[in-house]
Amino acid sequence: MKKYLLSITALLLIFLAACGGDDESGSESDLLEDGVLKVGVTAGPHEEIVEKIAEIAAEDDLEIEPVVFSDYVMPNVSLDEGDIDISSFQTEPFMDAMVEERGLDIVKVADTVTFPMGVYSESVDSLEDIPDGATLGLPGDPTNSGRALLLFEQAGLITLEEGLGVNATVNDVVENPKNLELLELDSAQIPRQLGEVDAAAINSNFAIEADLSPKDDSIFIEQDSTFVNLIAARTENKDDEVVQQFIDLYHTDEVKEFIEENFNGSVVPGW
Repeated sequence: MKKYLLSITALLLIFLAACGGDDESGSESDLLEDGVLKVGVTAGPHEEIVEKIAEIAAEDDLEIEPVVFSDYVMPNVSLDEGDIDISSFQTEPFMDAMVEERGLDIVKVADTVTFPMGVYSESVDSLEDIPDGATLGLPGDPTNSGRALLLFEQAGLITLEEGLGVNATVNDVVENPKNLELLELDSAQIPRQLGEVDAAAINSNFAIEADLSPKDDSIFIEQDSTFVNLIAARTENKDDEVVQQFIDLYHTDEVKEFIEENFNGSVVPGW
């Protein structure tokens, strides 16, 4: 009887050890579904850059699938819920605001590129031509709204309460000499609504998607932007080997050259 019990115990220990071994060795691949790394991006440059990375990764037998979103909210929600593995599309202030607002368990793992935000117009050719009482469109989501207000301040159109930075809102405008109306709109839709306002602040990825060149078509562009975009992962996967492999691929000279050659200064490597 004792021998029987010892045999059962030994088998149980072997089984548990095997299971523990599977967990340890599988931690690197648990992130991947069917061997594919799903990367959430917004349409345009982020999508194109990840497609380039996918080409390079294929040489190392890593399959990368860009999952394209039309807004800034759903990629973070999808990442948190596990529908995608990592994302590459946003700035840190925006992600931090969403993490706080929605309780998401995602973190920054690396820097990517910078997209200078610009002011665009179909009715005027310069800031000086913006008339009194004009309507200015700007992104309605937190941080991008604050970033646009800082851009308008940088352009000399308004003055904001000091010290707020990206947390500024339209209620924090303390000087508005031209009595401008500040109209918050959906970030992705602003290029399509440009003809309905006198001018608007547009994120460069959405501008480029709408065939607007931040360098050539904007009437004012962000100076010395510190809003570097990032790669995000779920906290549990931040040290995953596949995540690090993606970061290493992103930060190659080949990808840097691709960015510099294809976006003509509208997208700048930020690592």
